[in-house]
Amino acid sequence: MNPVILQMMKHRSIRSYKADETIPDEKLDQIIRAAQSAPSWINGQHYSIIGVKDKARKQKLAEYTKNPYVADCSVFLVFVGDFYRVELASEKHQKHFTTRSEEDLLLIASVDVGLACQNALTAAESLGYGTVCIGGIRRNISDVADFLGLPEMTFPIVGLCIGVPDQDSPVKPRLPKEAVYFEEVYQPDTLPLLEAYDKTIIPFSKREGSIGFTERMANFYDKPYYSGITEFLKKQGFLKGSK
Repeated sequence: MNPVILQMMKHRSIRSYKADETIPDEKLDQIIRAAQSAPSWINGQHYSIIGVKDKARKQKLAEYTKNPYVADCSVFLVFVGDFYRVELASEKHQKHFTTRSEEDLLLIASVDVGLACQNALTAAESLGYGTVCIGGIRRNISDVADFLGLPEMTFPIVGLCIGVPDQDSPVKPRLPKEAVYFEEVYQPDTLPLLEAYDKTIIPFSKREGSIGFTERMANFYDKPYYSGITEFLKKQGFLKGSK
């Protein structure tokens, strides 16, 4: 394997960081520029990135996301789905942003954000930093949007903690390749593979309650996890036609 693939396969989530360790501006610049190098639909780059370094502001975001390590990392990047620039471009050229009510906008922004976030994560880890993605940025989505001053047609999708690691987490085994990669057509008979993975992942799942993959997924999706997202998206200009 080449060094890039090896680096990617060494990924593990880091949730403990050395206090008061900062990331030099030139290193953070490299991380952001790497994120910007990710592919995006029609080269629209439908995302923005907000870096939060201030200790008090990171603490507030830790409270909103219910992830205490947000307060301890060197910089917390918030990846925002962004169609505000499309509105500016439409106004400039006297065009109508006709697709603004389509749910497809959410998919476009989410894919663009995911690709950019992964690039930032890989770049940060290649520089020796630890990272962890924070989906909890959507837990109090309206409060987070107000806190970050987000305009209409934007919404926070995911956060990324970056800092100097203060722990040595193991690399968790992934699902068997046969459970996620199929040739030509989807293969639905994967339950035996999932059950085998249950046994593999338990030693690595203390944080999740030392349970198997299938039990954890069933528990997680058994009830709503974040509330208020639909209402927030409507307020921001999305899902206008949704009931």
